[in-house]
Amino acid sequence: MRMDELKQFIENCDNVTILTHKNPDGDTLGCGFALCRCLRLMGKNANVINNDNFPVRYSFLYNDYYVQSFEEQTVIAVDVADTQLLGSRLAEYADKIDLCIDHHISNTNFAKNTYVDAKASAACLILFELFSHLPVLIDDQIAMCLYTGIATDTGCFKFENTTPQAHMACATLMTFNIDFAKINRKMFDVKTKARIKIEERAMNKMEYYFDDRCSIMILTQETILQSGLEQSEFDGLASLALQVEEVQIGITMRERKKGVYKISVRTTEEVNASEFCAKFGGGGHIRAAGCEISGELDDIKQKILKAAKEVVVNI
Repeated sequence: MRMDELKQFIENCDNVTILTHKNPDGDTLGCGFALCRCLRLMGKNANVINNDNFPVRYSFLYNDYYVQSFEEQTVIAVDVADTQLLGSRLAEYADKIDLCIDHHISNTNFAKNTYVDAKASAACLILFELFSHLPVLIDDQIAMCLYTGIATDTGCFKFENTTPQAHMACATLMTFNIDFAKINRKMFDVKTKARIKIEERAMNKMEYYFDDRCSIMILTQETILQSGLEQSEFDGLASLALQVEEVQIGITMRERKKGVYKISVRTTEEVNASEFCAKFGGGGHIRAAGCEISGELDDIKQKILKAAKEVVVNI
């Protein structure tokens, strides 16, 4: 879709269910609640749903949100690259999605209509542009949602995906009555004791391979349960594996349930994270991607290491 087609779609739709991806982050939730408020300001009905409960740490995005009652007519997915990312509770929507707004280069074009800008720092940046073409003014709540999505997906503007457009958009959003300093502190500086505890364990057990160019951090269900860490607190944990000097590909293996591991990959400019994860049926961004693999831990680890060796040795 072109932007003018996306604008027309939004203007013509109603009774909208907005889908966000499982284990929601700031971008998918920022998109979901910003779009929901925009649609409601346009006089339309809209709700936001997720496979999991909305994380408490993002409660400032949905404090004033309430569920509307209506007969669903339109389904829109935001920041969702593949229907598998919706989660089991939303699996019924897999073939019912009318529109997907996304910024992942690995988007599988599962929706009837798709607007993907892989150069956008965040899906919220796409909405920022979209809203400028709609007959509704951005208010403080929308601005807070969009700012949060852009800030979190750029790692507080330090990731390689940060663009001049992202900075300019956030400069505009900062003119609204939003406490951007509080948002950044909450998202990037404040951690629970459980998060500190699991970071310490993970770092102490981190493994290094191929002349320290590859690091692997393993989080088993036992470790996660002992820490008391909630799902929403995993945001940013994968970046720890890339913080060590000389590491070019940092891999985090997190056991979601027995025999099922979520693989999060973070890379420097030498390695394409999306291409790496595509080998295992996943995808994402050039520097940050992921996939899910089932099996025995040692077998999965050896498969990952084999693939990692190919990319770091060929540099």
